[in-house]
Amino acid sequence: MWANTAALRAAGILNGAETPRGHEVVIGPDGLATGELREFEAFAPVIALGGEARVNLGIATGGEPSPWPSDAERAIDRERIARGLAHCASHGITSMVNMDGNRYTLELLREMQRAGDLTARVRVPFHFKPHIDLSELARAEAMSRDFDDDWLSCNFVKMFMDGVLDSGTAYRLDDYPGQPGWRSEPLFEPARFAEIAMAVDRLGMQIAVHAIGDGAVRCVLDGYEAAQRANGPRDSRHRIEHIELIARSDIPRLAALGVVASLQPPHPPGAMDFPLQPTLDRIGRARWPDAYLWRTLREAGAVLAFASDWPVADVSVLRGLQAALTRRPYDGCADERIGLWPSLHAYTAGGAWAAHREGLFGTLRRGMAADFAILNGRVTDAAPEPLGAMAVARTICGGRTTHTAA
Repeated sequence: MWANTAALRAAGILNGAETPRGHEVVIGPDGLATGELREFEAFAPVIALGGEARVNLGIATGGEPSPWPSDAERAIDRERIARGLAHCASHGITSMVNMDGNRYTLELLREMQRAGDLTARVRVPFHFKPHIDLSELARAEAMSRDFDDDWLSCNFVKMFMDGVLDSGTAYRLDDYPGQPGWRSEPLFEPARFAEIAMAVDRLGMQIAVHAIGDGAVRCVLDGYEAAQRANGPRDSRHRIEHIELIARSDIPRLAALGVVASLQPPHPPGAMDFPLQPTLDRIGRARWPDAYLWRTLREAGAVLAFASDWPVADVSVLRGLQAALTRRPYDGCADERIGLWPSLHAYTAGGAWAAHREGLFGTLRRGMAADFAILNGRVTDAAPEPLGAMAVARTICGGRTTHTAA
């Protein structure tokens, strides 16, 4: 995020600020903040200037509103969620993971469920941040226990291991191009993350971790391996979100540990709405062959689950599918597309498997939930380019129509 001088001064960070690992108020040669604020703890003071704590939770992750919303505010928030769900239904979406959610979100969704207004199956994690104590996992257990049915569930813990490539906050195993000695740093010390992973895994819960750089991916895999050694193997299906850069030696570890590769077709630079730069330069020409390795991960036995990362990217599954099929190899690199049917599988059955719900939805067969979308054309008849222009004629979730095109 960028902020002007007036905002930096009003937020009290014009002269810099102490921030946790991986977050930074960038300071210029004059000793003043340049306006570049890297990651949430750096820009939180600016966001706070706007008030409306519940609204700001859309920029933060996992926090609870303070003060607690009034009945009138809850009604407003339910209406906002309803509009978001209607938008998703218009794109044929019947299940989703709200990675930025909290208990308040779950309570609103439960109210909508009881009123018959919940139009998609929703999972919401407990967000574990670096500064909180392991005892806070009791809250995760309570959320998992209190919200556990086929429509609304919270049975996993979300963490961030690093930031993003464009801001130089994704944690790498090698230096960033043009920045000798700079690799960023993991948001969790590796030993601390392993301790948390062992504790969450011991509770029988799933773990999902944002890891974009290859250093972050390795830290997460090491933590999952430590959990498996400590607690014994089980059908945990722990996840890694994004995996935009990965060391070749770590690729087979996903399948060996049963880790889900949660990937986003809109994310590769140039694939959809994301420009080529500065991401390609941030990765560096020498590391292009190690970026966005969907085919390589799949061929190594990893389960792929595709998603949008909305609102970072467009929520449209059809545009995402088009992006997955039309991305082009970078200069001299291998083609990492996986084809139409594997991509559809990753968007449907792969996502269901990642949610431990493959017996409920994700495929069309007898006994499964009636969750599906009807398009205004045949996907198999379309060349990749027109896919994004196709539309959803009807969406059905749980046997009930949730969207009909005008």
